[in-house]
Amino acid sequence: MTDGKWSSSYKALSLLLLVISCALCASGTTHIVGDSSGWELGVNYDAWTANQTFVPGDVLEFRYNRLQHDVVEVNSDGYSSCSSSSPIRQETDGNTTFTLSAAGTRYFICGISNHCSNGMRLQVDVTASSTASPPSPASTASPPPPVSPTNNENKAGILSPVHAAAVVCAGLLVVGLGMF
Repeated sequence: MTDGKWSSSYKALSLLLLVISCALCASGTTHIVGDSSGWELGVNYDAWTANQTFVPGDVLEFRYNRLQHDVVEVNSDGYSSCSSSSPIRQETDGNTTFTLSAAGTRYFICGISNHCSNGMRLQVDVTASSTASPPSPASTASPPPPVSPTNNENKAGILSPVHAAAVVCAGLLVVGLGMF
């Protein structure tokens, strides 16, 4: 490996692997809708979302029997009325993914028969990845109240998955740069 050309190729390959590793570390979480039950009748999707935190970059993966169900992204009116007549996106492949690209609320229903009205609907609230609370309005009568943690804040002092990925990528970058 003392040959300069081989050394340059080795360094280029190492840098490429480092960049790919960082990209994989920084990608969002994939949420399997309904966990092991999947996208199916009889699942309490409100309870499922209550145990999840969704941030931009995360992915929803719907797993379902394509002969019995579909996944339709709708607006809030379509969600409330269980109507798929004006879909944002409709999929029938049995394994559908949706990337949550921005903060906001997304709505999904099954457009088959009365499945939506029987519970096959999902509302996902995507929160900004920042954990900062908005500033309190100024007051001259009393000091501002203490800032309370937001739902995204990790109260146990452990890094969130996004922050942990950033730390791992930074470490890989430092190690990788040491090779050059």
